[in-house]
Amino acid sequence: MAIELNAPALRQARALVRDGDVVRDDRDAWSEAAPSAWQENDFIETHGWTEYSHWHLGIDKDADPHTKGAYSFPYGDFAKVHRSGVIAGESRAGQYDHDDIRDALRGLLELIDAED
Repeated sequence: MAIELNAPALRQARALVRDGDVVRDDRDAWSEAAPSAWQENDFIETHGWTEYSHWHLGIDKDADPHTKGAYSFPYGDFAKVHRSGVIAGESRAGQYDHDDIRDALRGLLELIDAED
């Protein structure tokens, strides 16, 4: 498993923040804000795997791209970036030594906080 930074997802996240599509929630809110498995399935059925991938900053290029397991480090709810999701992802990426993803999430958090 070789998880890499998903550049198209990072571009989308930055654009969403610049457009004001952000929920500036608290650090611990992600457990409630993160999409459920049902919401993920519905999104995939409606929008497809490529759009689903754009909501995850991690991608496993060795995994089947038509499985949820290929994607990690979600940052939003399929409509808006959640500050809590960015914080959770940054922490987890650092914990598992995904430095490029951690740094991208840190930059995204700085962008979110600068927009306040």
